[in-house]
Amino acid sequence: MAGKYKVPRGTYDILPSESYKWQFITQKFREIAHLFNYREIITPIFESSGLFERSVGGNSDIVQKEMYKFKDKKGRQFALRPEGTAPVVRSYIENSLQMQPNASKLYYIAPMFRYDRPQKGRYRQFYQYGVENIGSENPAYDAEVIAMGYIFLEKLGLQNFSLEINSIGCSNCSQDYDKALIEYFSQYEAELCKDCRNRLQKNPKRVLDCKVPTCRKIAQNAPSMLDYLDEDCQNHFEKVQKYLQEMNIPFTVNPKIVRGLDYYTQTAFEFLNNNLGAQNAVCGGGRYNGLFQQLGGQNTPAIGFAGGMERLILSMENEGLSFGEEPHPQAFVVALGDEAKEFSLSLVHKLRNEKIATDTSYEKNSLKAQMKAADKSNALYCLILGDDELKTDTVTIKNMKTGEQKQIPLATLVQAIKQRTLV
Repeated sequence: MAGKYKVPRGTYDILPSESYKWQFITQKFREIAHLFNYREIITPIFESSGLFERSVGGNSDIVQKEMYKFKDKKGRQFALRPEGTAPVVRSYIENSLQMQPNASKLYYIAPMFRYDRPQKGRYRQFYQYGVENIGSENPAYDAEVIAMGYIFLEKLGLQNFSLEINSIGCSNCSQDYDKALIEYFSQYEAELCKDCRNRLQKNPKRVLDCKVPTCRKIAQNAPSMLDYLDEDCQNHFEKVQKYLQEMNIPFTVNPKIVRGLDYYTQTAFEFLNNNLGAQNAVCGGGRYNGLFQQLGGQNTPAIGFAGGMERLILSMENEGLSFGEEPHPQAFVVALGDEAKEFSLSLVHKLRNEKIATDTSYEKNSLKAQMKAADKSNALYCLILGDDELKTDTVTIKNMKTGEQKQIPLATLVQAIKQRTLV
């Protein structure tokens, strides 16, 4: 029966039957982050809208069409967070994290918000995991960050993914390239989509990132950024490739990768899953050496990546991968009679204190009803207490998978459950 209210368009509920998948992925991501000595940072769900307008780019789709903006009661303009890097940089500057030990490697797992056309794997509220490595221009860190993303996807069991990398240069070598792109795309301006016609003079690299089939076809023969790199950017990119090769991480150089945000410089990369159609990037990132200065901080180089949880889950489901087991209790206590019901309260409490996941049903009284509840809980063991058990300080154990059961002393119950020495 439908209620009066429905979930907003472009959002969804993560139901109990699905939430364990999210827990599985976030746990794996945290494990990998800790292996690389990254520490978690948690920023507010909304920020000053100017933070994103300055960092992401005033002409970007996010700022022009996708940001959820609102004014508070004092008329200040805020925006729901559309991406994770700018808030991390704002926090880094504001809290002087460069002065704190072990604060140069940060990770986050958080909801983001963009007003976009909903489609499979793309929502208006979506969830991202990401990392930021702050403070060094050394290309070894580019390779390390890429390796971290690669290992994470690999540890999840994914096989049908590929890594593509590029260098989009710096401000020194971008001017000539932008001129070349404008000259090339101007020949086909009438065939470009409306957004790309607007992008052409303001930020021509964004045309390379368009997903409209006509624009993608035209972009195939566009000039390559790699032909316009200055010596520093060329050397940096060559070292990134060398370090990835030394780590045996396979990759392809794709000169068309520019990423969708204006703050990127030099290294850009994407992990792609070929089963997801046009929206096939499961993770991507790159360098953003100029962002700190844009936001009022000191000149601070950095590199990071972010990925969407929704597409990652779709990728794993497409490959038939396991998310582990849905959570279920190890024990379900069935109590027959008033005395047993009262005693069961202390038993359930004791088992939970011993870190044994336990459930029971307080309102059901008959053996049949309680056993049915135990079966629905998917518990491993059913612990039955009745008059006989209370008199003898025992409990009847039933293995819910095999149906075997036996009676054991209550004093040995905890140890038996932990050591799996029951039926």
